[in-house]
Order: sequence, then C-alpha cells, then structure tokens
Amino acid sequence: MVMENDYSAIMNHKKIRRLMAKYNLIAKIRRANPYRKMAKATKEHLTCPNLLNRKFNQKVPGKVLLTDITYLYYGKGQKAYLSCVKDAATKEIVTYHLSTSLEMDIVYETLNKLKQAVCHEFHPSNPSF
Repeated sequence: MVMENDYSAIMNHKKIRRLMAKYNLIAKIRRANPYRKMAKATKEHLTCPNLLNRKFNQKVPGKVLLTDITYLYYGKGQKAYLSCVKDAATKEIVTYHLSTSLEMDIVYETLNKLKQAVCHEFHPSNPSF
C-alpha cells in the first residue's frame, strides 16, 4: 500500500514478499487476540432492555438516575476522577465520589454513597419526609 500510495508503483504482493526475503526484511504481523473474541461472545446476551427509550425526564424524582465519570486536572498535571449520580427529574447531583485512580472502587464507593443518600432521604427520622 505504501508503494502504491506514496510512490505510485503498483506491485504484486508476491513480488514484495520475494524482495523482502531477498533483503531479510520482516514485517511484524499482529495476530488476532483470541480472548477478545471469547469476551464478546460471552457478553452478547448480557444486554439490558431499553426501558426508557431516551425519555429520561420521567417527572418523578428518584425514578431515573444518570451517572458519569469524568477526569479533572489539578496540581502539576495530576488527574482526579469524579464519579457522580444525577437525578433526571430534579437535575440535582444525588451523590458523588472523587478518586485519584480509575478503578472499580470509584464505582462501588459512588453506589455505596447513593445507597446511604437514598436511605437517609426516605428514612422516617428525616424531617422532610
């Protein structure tokens, strides 16, 4: 492809292989990753049904929660990761977690904080209940 595109020289692939063998040139050939194919095959049936159909605002607080993880730069090029959960009806951030590493712990901590926030919000001892 380089010969054809850059030098306008059209050659058969067999000739290119002969020249490469003559000058002991070896092309690095990337092999297919067998684990990627297995991972795709096993995750094929793990999709969830689309219950919202892009109708995110259901007008009921707490019914639809949106989540995202973003990164923030601070200091001398250091990164922090912010994971947050937003209520689609009230547009308020229900909970968030800030971390310096992008590991699964950031998701677990955010979900734990969400669980605590929801339990606190609807607990009978809460005066706003």
